[in-house]
Amino acid sequence: MPIFTTYDGTELAYHVQGEGEPLVCLPGGAMRASAYLGDLGGLAAGRRLIMLDLRGTGDSAIPADESTYRVDHQVADVEALRVRLGLERMDLLAHSAGGNLAQLYAAAHPDRVRRIVLVTPTAWAVDLPVTVEHKLTAARLRAGTEPYDSAIEAYEGILGGVDTDEAWELAAPLFYGRWDDAARAHWATGEQEGNEKASAAYAGPGAFDPPATRAGLRRVAGEVLVLAGELDGNPCPALAGQLAELFPRGAVDVQPGAGHFPWLDDAVWFSDRVERFLASGR
Repeated sequence: MPIFTTYDGTELAYHVQGEGEPLVCLPGGAMRASAYLGDLGGLAAGRRLIMLDLRGTGDSAIPADESTYRVDHQVADVEALRVRLGLERMDLLAHSAGGNLAQLYAAAHPDRVRRIVLVTPTAWAVDLPVTVEHKLTAARLRAGTEPYDSAIEAYEGILGGVDTDEAWELAAPLFYGRWDDAARAHWATGEQEGNEKASAAYAGPGAFDPPATRAGLRRVAGEVLVLAGELDGNPCPALAGQLAELFPRGAVDVQPGAGHFPWLDDAVWFSDRVERFLASGR
């Protein structure tokens, strides 16, 4: 497990899987250890995945100044990793809340990214918030059978303020395309992989300057793929499309039958689509 020292002296870890051209991967959560990404549906078969554990998560150290959990401070961590890897330009993949870090990095360093894959990304950094209606509209696509009817009821309660562990357990099937053994096991690992203090600080006050970030994204010359899940409300496909439009060479694609973790829902579709984009930009 390689370790490097970032701008403020914090030691950060990354995990390497596979062989081939490097692909730097930023986890979501926010602030969840990178282990939940697995091998991204077999993407490691043709790529060398560089899975960064963000500061204070996984095998990375807790910073001396915990205010640096805020996502804008972590842009310098991604740049330090690029320098450590010796890459003039890098391919970058980010999932969920990690999409905000990727957006901030691309805006700050548009000449350092070759291609970017944003997988079911949130886009607080550019003021494209996911609404309660987005989430409920997607959830209600599953109505009519169990466990989804119970999951929808629980999710409605969560979004209305009833935020309990029991409610989240009931709502869990909504975040996956299939509620099978793999999805259950993946969900069960979540509580062990996060840093609650870091998660709370990630999008804290002052983290974002959407007009400046949007202007920075217009300077990104490389291709960008925003990959949405058909059944995901965070973001819904329409919102993912709006994010793609902020990049000069952005495109959106929607994985059929997928939720928030599309590499688990159809690994072959996911890995083939991402590899095709990384190889050709299409």
